[in-house]
Amino acid sequence: MKNIYIIGVGLIGGSLAIDIKNKYPGVVIHGISRKEATLDEALALKLIDKKATLDDIVHADLVIISIPVDATVKLLPSILDKIPDTGLVVDAGSTKADICKVVENHPKRRNFLAMHPIAGTEHSGPSAAIPDLFVGKTNIICEVEKTTFKLQEKALELFKSIGMRIRYMNPEAHDKHIAYVSHLSHISSFMLGKTVIEKEKNERDIFDMAGSGFASTVRLAKSSPEMWTPIFKQNKQNVIETLEEYINNLTHFKDLMKSDDFEAIFNEMKETNHIKDILNGII
Repeated sequence: MKNIYIIGVGLIGGSLAIDIKNKYPGVVIHGISRKEATLDEALALKLIDKKATLDDIVHADLVIISIPVDATVKLLPSILDKIPDTGLVVDAGSTKADICKVVENHPKRRNFLAMHPIAGTEHSGPSAAIPDLFVGKTNIICEVEKTTFKLQEKALELFKSIGMRIRYMNPEAHDKHIAYVSHLSHISSFMLGKTVIEKEKNERDIFDMAGSGFASTVRLAKSSPEMWTPIFKQNKQNVIETLEEYINNLTHFKDLMKSDDFEAIFNEMKETNHIKDILNGII
């Protein structure tokens, strides 16, 4: 895989570019973006070696799509149209069902590998790219059996070489589980930020009192709405289900507060402390 084309040279695409270049100095990274300024910045930061267009994909050994998931659904079939028989297309989207479905009958479905590297920060754009972002992180691979074995083998070797752990899952299970551990977290963070901002209108010094707990909890609210709105739209049913369960738990906690049942509150928090054991060694 000498010629690698990255569509969307932001946090994920740019970080992949850094790590791939570090491991394989001989590769040529081509950047594709609808914004010329993004490519100029990526070039200046040395994330990419050359600018490219979608028509250049006919020369690609590997195409990495790292753009909002709604744009991926629209663009993926035409990218597969252009990829040579020896080339591979992968996407890094946070939803998988719609993306897999749109190419399920494509003549070059065997040249596509659906993946979701579970890594990132709240920042976006080329300047957000950092080295070693994927070390020790899980990369979910969906429908691996539909990808030509030689191509999947090359891709998995590449992902493992930059530190990723590989896990396999079907697209529907992926979208259901990721709604709980990622999508709900972002909604909670956005809504906490909204609540505090609205309160701050009347109490100007509220942010002076905000400590590290608030900062860490609301961190995800700095994430890109352009990226997250399409994710919520594509995973609507799963997100609504998780929200209903979350709201039920919040309502139950509020009812315990109203009834002064602080023993029950203590017990609930004590039981939830078990999450420390679950997450130990994961994050």
